[in-house]
Amino acid sequence: MGLAGVRVVLVEPAGPLNVGAIARVMKNFGLAQLVLVNPQCDPLSEEAMRMAVHAKEILESAITVPTLPEALHGCVRAIATTGRDNDRGLTLETPRIALPWLLEETSQPSALIFGREDRGLSNEELIYAQRFIRIPTSPDYLSLNLATAVGICCYELAQNLTPPETQTISETEFASLEFMEAYYQQLESLLLRIGYLYPHTATSRMEKFRQLYNRAYLQTHEVGMLRGILRQIEWAIDNQRDV
Repeated sequence: MGLAGVRVVLVEPAGPLNVGAIARVMKNFGLAQLVLVNPQCDPLSEEAMRMAVHAKEILESAITVPTLPEALHGCVRAIATTGRDNDRGLTLETPRIALPWLLEETSQPSALIFGREDRGLSNEELIYAQRFIRIPTSPDYLSLNLATAVGICCYELAQNLTPPETQTISETEFASLEFMEAYYQQLESLLLRIGYLYPHTATSRMEKFRQLYNRAYLQTHEVGMLRGILRQIEWAIDNQRDV
């Protein structure tokens, strides 16, 4: 799928000029899928269209969804961007190092997630990604404009595109993000039930499990096997007999 399989996901963008400029830079580098999560502006406004110039069709075909999980539907790989210092133990990479990974999966969509102009992505939103990038900037001025950040990432993606004659179709079917999310919900429910997790610490502990599994890049059948184990454990608990 190459660049055609990469979604640019904007979470709650507030500036129509930014949205229009992003559409333009996406077209500059061959990306076409734009997904807007709960946008705080009109992506079809006159300002946005004027900034898009000859990329108006990207705005017109953009998909709007209410939540980030819906924006990631069908994706098997997701990279989130952050401008914050690494205070959560995340492995932060540069775009040049991390972004080629999105192009390695040639049969299913991938996503590149950007946060709000004023505060980026929340901790709760970051957990939906498997890898994380931070664009190196001068310490004299760390903050990047949203459209500029998207442009840098689009450029790096385009530079790493494999020529069509050397592309191969991956035979590996990685588990979709929503399938992984269903597994996490099932795992959390069981761990709460057996007392391994406690309600007041479940969120932070589950983040550790997410990071562990995200590093493994599990295939669909592997997640199915793990879910089968959880179902068998639940059955055993429900059907245990007093000795």
